[in-house]
Order: sequence, then structure tokens, then C-alpha cells
Amino acid sequence: MALDRIDRKIVMEIQRDGRISNQALADRIGLSPSPCLQRFRRLEKDGVIGPFYAQVDLDRLCPNVMVLTTVSLDTAGHEDYRAFETLVAGIPEIIQCFKVSGDFDYLLWFVCRSVADYHRISEKQIEDGPAKVRIASHVVLDRTKDFKGMPLESLLAGAS
Repeated sequence: MALDRIDRKIVMEIQRDGRISNQALADRIGLSPSPCLQRFRRLEKDGVIGPFYAQVDLDRLCPNVMVLTTVSLDTAGHEDYRAFETLVAGIPEIIQCFKVSGDFDYLLWFVCRSVADYHRISEKQIEDGPAKVRIASHVVLDRTKDFKGMPLESLLAGAS
């Protein structure tokens, strides 16, 4: 999708501050509020700007452990991939799943109350799931850089 310079500015500002008011957004990008809101709504309708979520500090709320898990399916049939992806979609402790190239097929991001909970979920639901899998678990010891948005300035550099 082609975005003009003003659309790109809107997306970058919204990514920096999802709670910005329309007036403040309009001021930052140099538009009046009405056309700014129209552009924002079009970007939402077109799927460029998706739903908004709060970034929650789990460590302040409850005990938790994050585990990055690599998964390799022993079979490579399309039905096996679909069955695995359907299984993963139904596990709320898996907060992201990436299908990847390389030495394994999927990278899963788990957030669980404890390592024991992770083990129970991964063993019962993943290992005993519809596809034969091999998994490797990597417990996150520390988050040294949190997600703060996509690097839009460099990705969109030179875009018309």
C-alpha cells in the first residue's frame, strides 16, 4: 500500500504514542484536526493501523516466566502445519508464534506463571498434540530491549 508523506507521519506518531489526541496528532504533523482524523480513520480501515493494546508490566502484577520455544515438526505435510497452528492459536500462554525458515519450523513466545506451568503446557499440549514435534526451550533471563514499535523511519526511507 502506498502511503504519502503525511500518512507516514501519522503512522509514526501513532506508533510512538497510541494515546495521542487527534488535536495533538494534527499539530505534530501539520494538519488541521478534521483531515487528520479522516486520514487516521482511513489508515485504520485499510488495516495499516491495527488495534491498540496497553503494554503491561507483568513483573508488577504477578510471578511470570517468559520462554522462547523452537519447534520442529517431524513431518512436513500442509495438514500437519495447519493442525499445529490451530493448536497454538488455542493456547493463551503462547502470546506470539512465528513460522520461520532454518533449523526449526516455529518460534513460540510463551508467558506462564512458572517454569512448571510452562513445562506442563508444552508437554501436554505441544508434545502430545496432533503433529509429532521436537521442541527446545529457552527461558528468558532478562529483557534487555523491549519492543517500542517498528523502525518505520528506516523502513520507509525513500518511499514515495
